Amino acid sequence: MGSSGVVRNNAFSLLHSHETCTCFPSSTTQRQKFSGISAIQHETKKAIIVKTENERVLKFSGEKPSTPILDTINHPLHTKHLSLEELDCLVDELREEIVYTVSKTGGHLSSSLGVAELTVALHHVFDSPHDKIIWDVGHQAYGHKILTGRRSRMHTIRQTFGLSGFPKRDESVHDAFGAGHSSTSISAGLGMAVARDLLGKKNHVISVIGDGAMTAGQAYEGLNNAGFFEPNLIIVLNDNKQVSLPTATLHGPAPPVGALTKALTRLQTTRQVKEISEKACLFEELGIYYIGPVDGHSVEDLVYIFEKVKDMRVAGPVLIHIVTEKGKGYPPAEAASDKMHGVVKFDVRSGKQMKTKSKTLSYTEYFAESLIAEAEQDDKIVAIHAAMGGGTGLNIFEKRFPSRCFDVGIAEQHAVTFAAALATEGIKPFCAIYSSFLQRGYDQVIHDVDLQKLPVRFIMDRAGLVGADGPTHCGAFDTTFMACLPNMVVMAPSNEAELMHMIATAAALDDRPSCLRYPRGNGVGAILPLNNKGTPLEIGKGRILREGSRVAILGFGTIVQNCLKAARILEDHGVDVTVADARFCKPLDGDMIKELAKEHEVLITVEEGSVGGFSSHVSHFLCLKGLLDGNLKWRAMVLPDKYIDHGAQSDQIEEAGLSPKHIAATVLSVIGQGKDNNLLFITP
Repeated sequence: MGSSGVVRNNAFSLLHSHETCTCFPSSTTQRQKFSGISAIQHETKKAIIVKTENERVLKFSGEKPSTPILDTINHPLHTKHLSLEELDCLVDELREEIVYTVSKTGGHLSSSLGVAELTVALHHVFDSPHDKIIWDVGHQAYGHKILTGRRSRMHTIRQTFGLSGFPKRDESVHDAFGAGHSSTSISAGLGMAVARDLLGKKNHVISVIGDGAMTAGQAYEGLNNAGFFEPNLIIVLNDNKQVSLPTATLHGPAPPVGALTKALTRLQTTRQVKEISEKACLFEELGIYYIGPVDGHSVEDLVYIFEKVKDMRVAGPVLIHIVTEKGKGYPPAEAASDKMHGVVKFDVRSGKQMKTKSKTLSYTEYFAESLIAEAEQDDKIVAIHAAMGGGTGLNIFEKRFPSRCFDVGIAEQHAVTFAAALATEGIKPFCAIYSSFLQRGYDQVIHDVDLQKLPVRFIMDRAGLVGADGPTHCGAFDTTFMACLPNMVVMAPSNEAELMHMIATAAALDDRPSCLRYPRGNGVGAILPLNNKGTPLEIGKGRILREGSRVAILGFGTIVQNCLKAARILEDHGVDVTVADARFCKPLDGDMIKELAKEHEVLITVEEGSVGGFSSHVSHFLCLKGLLDGNLKWRAMVLPDKYIDHGAQSDQIEEAGLSPKHIAATVLSVIGQGKDNNLLFITP
């Protein structure tokens, strides 16, 4: 590792050649740090103008920006001939392009703005796709997509048939590894580096991981293994002090979570190479050579460091610690409490988002309000989330009960075991984790919670199809993997009022674990219980919503609303159906199912989940009770056995075949009126 010391010493003499400037806030003009130098921000009614000391100008007007250098880039190779000055200009144009594009489509904004210099420097120095660049999570990969030949399709990002919001291997050869969940880049990079060595190849592998992703255990597992295997692997740690996503609470910016942030901050407090070396022991004791901290907004510094590391002839992993600011360069993002992490369409000149007004709140908000109502009456109730206070609604709970809300970072495994241990001491933990994110903590759900029959309440937000976030965030599997556990109670509300009753049910259930799932989206306008305080339901009891004959439709979760709409369609076709709300997948309401099976010719079960879930439990029950031995015709409607790409939720429901029209068509086909199906798909 002898030559590595040269990299470190030369780097630091360069890295600290710029002076840091103080911010002077003003309503119309302010001086701020920008790319290591001072900048003047001027706001007009027509545009936000950021002017740097070397006369570079960024203009955010809402109109398509002038991008003469970016216009020449259709492949990373086209960045190779650019001078440092031209690379700086390319960074500015890339920022303007990202802001312009995302303002039209919505998406993840500030993460990509924060790594504009890093993106340009990586593609200038390394040779993608020969060299593998792995972006952790993927929020920050918009600039990467633009520089790798996808600029002309950026207007389709996260839309039906459009570009994915995350790196996706079948979208581009430059996307070395797909990423939607965090903290996988080091493990993936290590695997690619070892494969390279086994195959005798000479390419470089670069893993880009944020400080937020470094809060997850898998990142440390990868570091530990990388230090042991000692392949040539470059790890870029993007430190922007934003380890909780989205980065806002109701009080303002979310404070960093965990001791790691303190350690990284200490590394930034000194510029003496000797002192930094001593404080870098965490990485170096693992066998990872540490370089940093590096100004992540200086293209010159980044290019210099990357070129030196690229040319190193010694073996072993290297970690380059860069310091960036999320939302860098776009004043509204820099000033926003959440840094404009995830946005809908917005006005570029002000940053104001064009959020659609709804008569109802989101299911997430109804959950938060209901949990607050329960916690008001029970001081043993606490809430846990994994760096998703905004996404789970628990920032609302935290405002009311700051000492009873725990953000554990992006660490779902830890969150589950932490909740289990709280339960052993008589605390009532509500562990709110997105459905697809809970997959990461499944072993702990089984062994630490269900096996010990501990009363942890799992709140699975984003269950079912999730729209623009696509298959990486789709909550398709939770009913299947939770309902197979012997001690787990599994619930799903058909509307927001039922959600509040189920929160009350979970709070009262103190002898076993429970979970409930609900989708991304808004309520249907159901009448809410007084003061948002639900009434506990009888465990394992469903309800009949509509009495009919001949055909029964049994729904689980909010898909019940589509079942009711299908019933109205069928009524127009002379078919009167019964609609039932299962409420529980485990335990099932056996009495209600037997009644439906015996009094109807046809039973249709409907769920917005994968095969193996609610319908499978119903079919197993029907078989055991001999209810399929007679004339009953049973059909299951579930999500298809494939991953459904990102797009509008309505488009996804259509593709999945779970719209009201599809449910009605299934009924007609089973009862022998399939010839009428075409009538269902005629738009008036």
